[in-house]
Amino acid sequence: MTKQTKRRNRHSKNLPERKIELAQQFPDATIEVWSFDEHRLGLKPILRKVWARIGERPVAAVNYRYEWTYLYGFVEPSTGKTEWLVLPRVNVEWFNQALEVFAQQAGAGADKQILLVMDGAGWHRSNKVVVPEGIHLELLPPYSPELQPAERLWRIADEPLVNRSFNTIDELEDILCQRCATLLSMTDEIRALTNYYWWP
Repeated sequence: MTKQTKRRNRHSKNLPERKIELAQQFPDATIEVWSFDEHRLGLKPILRKVWARIGERPVAAVNYRYEWTYLYGFVEPSTGKTEWLVLPRVNVEWFNQALEVFAQQAGAGADKQILLVMDGAGWHRSNKVVVPEGIHLELLPPYSPELQPAERLWRIADEPLVNRSFNTIDELEDILCQRCATLLSMTDEIRALTNYYWWP
């Protein structure tokens, strides 16, 4: 058995145990398990395969420029519920703001405790992270994106952006925000993508 397989098995067992611990610690609260990740998007185009007639080359407008924005995605795999933020950077300051907004939107607090699973990026592990009431952070093992349900959000979030060229970040963000509003109602599709069989 490889180290990666051992890490995967250990995490899939530990997560339900952490949920049980929270339920015992907060017996009068609802316990939810969410997953979180960040996704970089920018003026460098996202290229994907497209259908074309036999003998014809598909055409995609591209303009390689290196200016970025970030999509912060929160998902509750067992229900397919999501929360989205479009922010200009990834660092401790912006992560703290994202946590605060998420806690408010998800209703975290005395009556609802949320176990939030994320990777071990430096700004997630910093001692400057301010964790809101009702939020409990759970870090994934290193080098284990296959354990991160939120990783599977990006392909569907990118759909209106692929094979397109945008003149400005503002133009891209407008399309991205419209897409996020659509994704809020796509709970069945998102649950099918993210609700791993071992997810608590």
